[in-house]
Amino acid sequence: MQTQRNTVEGIIARQRLNAIFKELFRKSIHICSSFVPLFLGFAYWPVIALLILAIVVYTISELLRAKGINIPLISKITEIAARKRDENRFVLGPVTLACGILIAALLLPLDCARVGIFALAFGDGLASLMGKLFGKITIPGAHGKTAAGSLTCFFAVFISTFCCCGNCLVSLITALCAMFIEVLPLSDFDNLIIPPVIGLIYSGLI
Repeated sequence: MQTQRNTVEGIIARQRLNAIFKELFRKSIHICSSFVPLFLGFAYWPVIALLILAIVVYTISELLRAKGINIPLISKITEIAARKRDENRFVLGPVTLACGILIAALLLPLDCARVGIFALAFGDGLASLMGKLFGKITIPGAHGKTAAGSLTCFFAVFISTFCCCGNCLVSLITALCAMFIEVLPLSDFDNLIIPPVIGLIYSGLI
């Protein structure tokens, strides 16, 4: 009986470690998107073209993967990063991530797009990771979102926005808006919404 209990506990521990690894891998991609504004400042249209190309190539890769045809590297990265809910289906997260950044970059001035992209990269990226690691208190009606994750989102966006504008009030309002959006049960569509909406709110505040 004790051996069986130890076996079950071992399986649960391995599953938890695997989930944390996947979250860490996935959110490292989120955080790496913070470099996009820097590249946009040096080569705007080439970066826009690369984002569009990435969306097209990834979409084709996922459609082929659904038919059992794996694309080297791309399919492997998707497999490693995919959540349990994404198994045997089109993994939408990378598409919404790139589209959210693309929309912000095309519609907003670079300084405003930068704040929106940072909100996605640091706010949403770190929120999910901290929620997995330290989240004990869940937020009612938020589909498993945790207080730890939401607070992490708030502070990450506040700091990144303050680094961009040096204004505490603007940073506070921007961070509160980002935290509210992050709490909403939007699944992967928060990637699509956060950069343009937060960038637009920031542009209105300044």
